[in-house]
Amino acid sequence: MEGVHVAGLRFAALLQSGPPWLEPAWVALSSAADPRHLFTAAFPLCWWLGPAPGAALLWGALVAEWLNVVLKWLLFGERPFWWVHESGMAAREPLGLRQFPVTCETGPGSPSGHCMVTGAALWPLVSALSSLVSARSGSPVLRIIPFAAYILLMVAVGLSRVFVLAHFPHQVVAGILAGAVLGWGLQGRTPGSPRAFACAALVLPLSALILRWVLRAAGLDIDWSLRLAAQWCSSAAWLRRDSRPLASLWRDAGSALGLALAAASPAPRLGPWQRLAGAAAAVAAVQGLHRLREPQDATLWYGSSALRYAAGPWIVASLLPRLLAALGRVGGAPHRE
Repeated sequence: MEGVHVAGLRFAALLQSGPPWLEPAWVALSSAADPRHLFTAAFPLCWWLGPAPGAALLWGALVAEWLNVVLKWLLFGERPFWWVHESGMAAREPLGLRQFPVTCETGPGSPSGHCMVTGAALWPLVSALSSLVSARSGSPVLRIIPFAAYILLMVAVGLSRVFVLAHFPHQVVAGILAGAVLGWGLQGRTPGSPRAFACAALVLPLSALILRWVLRAAGLDIDWSLRLAAQWCSSAAWLRRDSRPLASLWRDAGSALGLALAAASPAPRLGPWQRLAGAAAAVAAVQGLHRLREPQDATLWYGSSALRYAAGPWIVASLLPRLLAALGRVGGAPHRE
């Protein structure tokens, strides 16, 4: 693998030597493609455009992220920002590589979570949009446009991750392919019952934690990447707790539980203007929820994170629709003398 890693770092150096005006775009795209935003921004907006696509997006995101964590624990993938130093390449072949605030991911590197989770979550939406375009236009050429946009987006996300030294090129290719295959496999298979979502909230993190225990019992150092990230990150402030594999597991468990709570209390039917207002309110509410002050203790932080991600889908798909329906009835009630 050393030859693959060396070639990947040289490719990253080539990207970083490009036009300076591209740097902010690469960094912004890498940040925007963080899987967290699928849970806190894309899902609230998408659900109000259509509950079924919204639920499919969140379900695809949480299943893909769980599988991504499992694969990372099994594959022990290096990350460029620490491998260039650990391998001695930084001393042998100075490339002038730079780190950025989005560089210092703390989990293993293979496959890319940004590519895999985003690709899996967006696939059902792209497929549905393609079918809609085909049904309305009848043109096979127009039908491929959503998939072409999907491919371009995923390639751009992959390049951005290589640019910021978060991944090697082969890791983003693996992430893109895994995400597309998983998204295709999950298409049309989103559970509809609260029990199914509740079971997922229990089974997904429990199975991953059992795997973690088995690997540690076998003598493997499952936290090796945390130490390397802390050692070679240019700034300690760039090391985010929510980039750890355990944070992803609690995010997935909380989101599945939130879907269970939402499915247990179906939303009322709303008009177009109510849905438009609901979309804006949903994004604002979930973003505000995740900007609340977080506890410093690690155990409390993980518990708080799970609760926030559980509250998000319930607020978006149950609480806000009921509030808007109630406001609509009050606003439409006739005045009495």
